[in-house]
Amino acid sequence: MVLRSKRPGSVHLQTLHGTPLKVMGLDQERYPLGARDMNFTRLRKHSARWDYLLSANPHSSGIWPRVYPGSYELLEYGYPRNDRYFDTGPDEIAAIRKELGISPEQTAVLYAPTHREYADVGPLLDPDRLAAGLGPDYVLMLRSHYYDAEGKEPQSGGGRVLDVSKHPVVEELCLAADVLVTDYSSIMFDYANLDRPIVVYAPDWETYRSTRGVTFDLLEQPPGTVTRTEEELTKVLLHGQADDDAARRARSAFRRRFCTFDDGHAAERVVRRVFLGQDSAGGPA
Repeated sequence: MVLRSKRPGSVHLQTLHGTPLKVMGLDQERYPLGARDMNFTRLRKHSARWDYLLSANPHSSGIWPRVYPGSYELLEYGYPRNDRYFDTGPDEIAAIRKELGISPEQTAVLYAPTHREYADVGPLLDPDRLAAGLGPDYVLMLRSHYYDAEGKEPQSGGGRVLDVSKHPVVEELCLAADVLVTDYSSIMFDYANLDRPIVVYAPDWETYRSTRGVTFDLLEQPPGTVTRTEEELTKVLLHGQADDDAARRARSAFRRRFCTFDDGHAAERVVRRVFLGQDSAGGPA
């Protein structure tokens, strides 16, 4: 983190990385592995410069002021980047899928795991094996965390595996996907705005929870079906459990909790408040 002086008259709007499942900011002090490269003195100085901080839901609103202390104004407006999930039509989605090489008949699965600080765990599942198990009606998009993709060559395609780790627009990958498979990545909170199936693949939940720290029990309050093994994941995707009644109920509860302020007009609210100085009290419709 490079700390530069704040220019006179400048305004800092902090969007952060997304809704926190893992602990962030000052809370990381309790987890040495997650805080290995953190400088908490610099963090406090940095957050003290912010004028505005965005939140997408009450969960985030309760965490950000504590872990990033400052005199900023908390804006419960949702995330502008998520507006695209509300205003992208089927023709544009079809064009995105075509550009990625996904046929209209295929079910596109986006696998987006998060980064682990505690070990070089390597791939948490075998993409080619999963794609082979799913068969030709499926295509697997592999989106490695940017920490893990840096400096690495794309993984082998195997015909039905697309390594999209370096695709510049993650929102396009979400729009192209029929189902998201992730572990503890904050992408699940953004993807939930699409109200499409989400499968949690959590083979190392206990290790991640104890070493990285989390803000709630994901396995107790998941966005959909939870799987712990690659075999279980394959069966869930093949046999409809990713979008059965239980999965839909879990997704609905998750959306009520974490998609609270996103409605497709976050960017407008931010511009009105930050750039035009208008009062946007009342938040999203």
